[in-house]
Amino acid sequence: MPARFSEAKTDTIPIRLIAPADVPDAFADLTEAQRSWINHMGFAAKPGQVLSLADASGRPALALIGLGKPEARKRTRFAVGATIAQLPAGTYRIDALPEDVSGNEVGLGYLLSCYRFDRYRNQPQVKAGLVAPPGTNAANLEQIVEAESLTRDLINTPAEDMGPDALEAAMRDLAGRFGADVTATEGEALIGANLPLIHTVGRAATRAPRLLDMTWGNSGPTLTLVGKGVCFDTGGLNLKPGASMGLMKKDMGGAATVLGLAQMIMSAALPLRLRVLIPAVENNVAGNAFRPGDILTARNGLTVEINNTDAEGRLVLADALALASETPPDLMISMATLTGAARVAVGPDLAPFYTDDDPLAAALAMAASNVADPVWRMPFHTPYESMIEPGIADLDNAPKGGFAGSITAALFLRRFVKDTPRYAHFDIYGWQPNAAPGRPKGGVGQGARSVFEALPEVLNL
Repeated sequence: MPARFSEAKTDTIPIRLIAPADVPDAFADLTEAQRSWINHMGFAAKPGQVLSLADASGRPALALIGLGKPEARKRTRFAVGATIAQLPAGTYRIDALPEDVSGNEVGLGYLLSCYRFDRYRNQPQVKAGLVAPPGTNAANLEQIVEAESLTRDLINTPAEDMGPDALEAAMRDLAGRFGADVTATEGEALIGANLPLIHTVGRAATRAPRLLDMTWGNSGPTLTLVGKGVCFDTGGLNLKPGASMGLMKKDMGGAATVLGLAQMIMSAALPLRLRVLIPAVENNVAGNAFRPGDILTARNGLTVEINNTDAEGRLVLADALALASETPPDLMISMATLTGAARVAVGPDLAPFYTDDDPLAAALAMAASNVADPVWRMPFHTPYESMIEPGIADLDNAPKGGFAGSITAALFLRRFVKDTPRYAHFDIYGWQPNAAPGRPKGGVGQGARSVFEALPEVLNL
């Protein structure tokens, strides 16, 4: 059930958001009994502190929620919305927001906190309803969070139930809801369609590799989203150790994120022409698996020396980006759980992105701030190009040395984007390692809200 705001009722319980500096002046309008109760309970407006007040008849009259000091608020996001989601059963409303509190962030935090992954086990549901905060577009926030929930569901689903075939089914289901078209090129047909890297990476799996291609919209600027759909990554013949393989169901997080972003775009009926390309594969081990030392030829004719079969994501993306570049869109964005180096650089919470387009980067940064979806620009550092040139082939899929791993992967992808006016690549993590407000441990979308927020400016919609 998608998360939704509640309709206002006669018995809706008001919420008052209190900063420590406002105590005790914020209680001047309350009854003496209520003020006495506040003092007795030691309410000091600490972050997430909650106190419910009753009226003279004992019915719920008001909920106080502490905001904490401004410096404490900078340490997290969605705290207020997540706190509201933990309130006792009832319908709540916020009559006024402090100047430094965003209604959109409160609303997003509440709706995101309602998410439950219950495919395999019943989960307790949020009992507190919330009327949309003042100044927010309730329908828009609900659509964004419903799309984010799709991303989370896809990432959280284990590979047994989320192989390339199931990822195709998820795309077809989404397309059916919005009247989009889907084609799939599968198995040996990938060779005939000149998508050799996608075929090579996925050929050792029992579930056939495929390229999924969804199109929607008839007019307006063109946007192509490319998402890495490695449904499970063993590392191939360069087999991952067990500790590194445990989270590899999330290696299709780029595909899940672009599908969530596509849902946002279609739900909002943005006036553009959308294309979504997902190379969906499993990187498995078998007698026909590709090998270290192999030299492969990509769709655009570039040759790639394989120095590590565990650097497979950039290979499947290369064919998809080359295909997308043959009909250059106004804007192309790729998303992938591509490198551990990105996590070392910025940790799991930030989504690093690469672009040569300064206005695009500025728009993404501003949008990220507006929708509490943090991103960080990284450099397409051209002097590192030599690091991905092995000499025996045009490109090296896994440069030795251990330096600049996320940058060299991004430079590798850039080689396959031609004649496209604007391009950005996101090297996301797609996973929340520890529960946080609005983000339970598990799959999470990164960068999608920022892109969605920025699109009207970037594409002049």
